[in-house]
Amino acid sequence: MAAENVIEMLHITKEFPGIVANDDITLQLRRGEVHALLGENGAGKSTLMSVLFGLYQPEAGIIKKNGQEVRINNPNDATALGIGMVHQHFKLIDVFTVLDNIILGAETTKAGFLQKKEARAKVQALSERYGLKVDLDAKVEDITVGMQQRVEILKMLYRDNEILIFDEPTAVLTPQEIDELMATMKEFAKEGKSILFISHKLNEIMAVSDRVTVLRKGRYIGTVDTKDTDRQSLSNMMVGRSVQLEVQKAPAKPGEAVLSLRDFCVPSKAHKRNAVNGVSFDVRAGEILCIAGIDGNGQSELVYGLTGMEKSSGGTVTLCGEDISHASIRHRGRNMSHIPEDRHKHGLVLDFALEQNMVLQRYREKQFQTNGIINRGAIREYAQRLIRQYDVRSGQGPVTVARSMSGGNQQKAIIARELDREKPLVVAVQPTRGLDVGAIEYIHSQLVAERDKGRAVLLVSLELDEVMNLSDRILVMYEGEIVGEFDPKKTDIQELGLYMAGAKRMEKGGQSA
Repeated sequence: MAAENVIEMLHITKEFPGIVANDDITLQLRRGEVHALLGENGAGKSTLMSVLFGLYQPEAGIIKKNGQEVRINNPNDATALGIGMVHQHFKLIDVFTVLDNIILGAETTKAGFLQKKEARAKVQALSERYGLKVDLDAKVEDITVGMQQRVEILKMLYRDNEILIFDEPTAVLTPQEIDELMATMKEFAKEGKSILFISHKLNEIMAVSDRVTVLRKGRYIGTVDTKDTDRQSLSNMMVGRSVQLEVQKAPAKPGEAVLSLRDFCVPSKAHKRNAVNGVSFDVRAGEILCIAGIDGNGQSELVYGLTGMEKSSGGTVTLCGEDISHASIRHRGRNMSHIPEDRHKHGLVLDFALEQNMVLQRYREKQFQTNGIINRGAIREYAQRLIRQYDVRSGQGPVTVARSMSGGNQQKAIIARELDREKPLVVAVQPTRGLDVGAIEYIHSQLVAERDKGRAVLLVSLELDEVMNLSDRILVMYEGEIVGEFDPKKTDIQELGLYMAGAKRMEKGGQSA
């Protein structure tokens, strides 16, 4: 006997200006299953889940729970029906404590007074039961991204939700945190909870899901049992063509050093120690050097110090033969492209149009202005070229407001802008975060092309597959220091993992200790 459907979304259509995000989609979720939703950036996955969670109202179609038609006008209706959602960009209040964030909107009160003691006991019981350890009194702004995600999951569990939606839950997690999350999801399913899991990562979908539904350009392509498919078949369904899952590249031909760091230090905001402590390395023309490590070991501060977003406290930075240790961000940008880690904070002005975002560092150039007057026609033409070249999908083309685009298409816009600047050094931090396999294939090929044009590429990535596939040399960072240097052809993920966790380190002569 087939398992019963706990949720049915039948013939859902949702439109936005210039785009049909969901075009007659039907999705059925069984009780106690992990159901993956797979598709390219902008395929309509998050939109469909936002309809189920009451954030959007569909133009057509109905939703049933346990066979009964329901109306979900807002997230409170969804919560009342036992539906919870962890969003791709977390919905937490930074200055509130973890406990206050979890109970917000579902507070227990007596005679108008908050009953935090009962709430604390319930949250602690949930966190112990599912292995979701958090500090309930810490402020959200002071905890890691992985911890913030645990807070979001506890928020759902606190409300006794039975249907759990995870939107790109692993985009910001370390490999260890991803393994923990997968185990937690399987535990939920065992208990009879039903999970909808949006992801681009085929390895994760194969590891954790029971069934996969594929969307492409807002349309339903099909639903398959995970045990009857493989990564290549899923990627073909998702993109509509055969995708190279391995990076194709010739051996590197490194030239002169483009970037040199010597005894480089960046102070930490969280504690008295340096976040980056005495780091020295070169990135040469014609090579991709990757900094690998678990999130929070100084990689972000290294990039902030290098690009000028934070002040360094010691050492030197030499770029194209010039000491830029004390230069302004604008001066550094003359020889450097930067794909930042946080696309919302440092990559885009979200309320500007896409075309304005495409020329953020270039609007002073002669082609875009005359005597200080912006040439809007030239900017539009330039933006249209990049949109075509990098397949940036948006409802209204160059005039689309950046905030309204899907996360993956925002990322593609930043990469298009930065690589088109053609600078000697490309600093790429998590360049494929939140991208689908087709887009990852394209971005990887672009970074290899930059290398082959003789540019130096400094890649910072938490994705070990990307580290092994794309880099010509790997440096591992642990607690603000470089603890190992590797040739990707002569090492493996397990060995890198030991250095990333601090279990091993290389002494100065390249000997392992």
